[in-house]
Amino acid sequence: MALPEKIHLEIVTPEKQLFSGDVDSLTVPSAGGYMGILPGHAPLLAELGIGEISYTAGGHTEYMFCSWGFLEVLPGRVVILAQAAELASDIDIKRAEEAKVRAEKMLTSGDPGVDYAAAQLSLIRAISRIEAHRRKKV
Repeated sequence: MALPEKIHLEIVTPEKQLFSGDVDSLTVPSAGGYMGILPGHAPLLAELGIGEISYTAGGHTEYMFCSWGFLEVLPGRVVILAQAAELASDIDIKRAEEAKVRAEKMLTSGDPGVDYAAAQLSLIRAISRIEAHRRKKV
């Protein structure tokens, strides 16, 4: 059996389908780190982490932010069910930068009432949004 030449990628959030199409490769943040996926990848089910999804189709790479969810990989198909995801072109960079500043202030405040785990996650999400936005095609 020949390996597929493309991967059919579906990216879905509870609100909408963000992408459906054939891609050459993709990189996804899993809970254990980033994974590169090519056509014919071994089947797996993984927890999605916080970070950037990138996919390449026809020599063009697209970026998006994602946060939590699940990833199903089959040899010719990948389904990403994300709790939250945004195309790089849809990211409100001002809002992301403001969220980063707020999280940094919380983490350095010394206030014993601060939920440091939540503040760290907010900082990671903000930085990931900013990085995805910076990588978009102008």
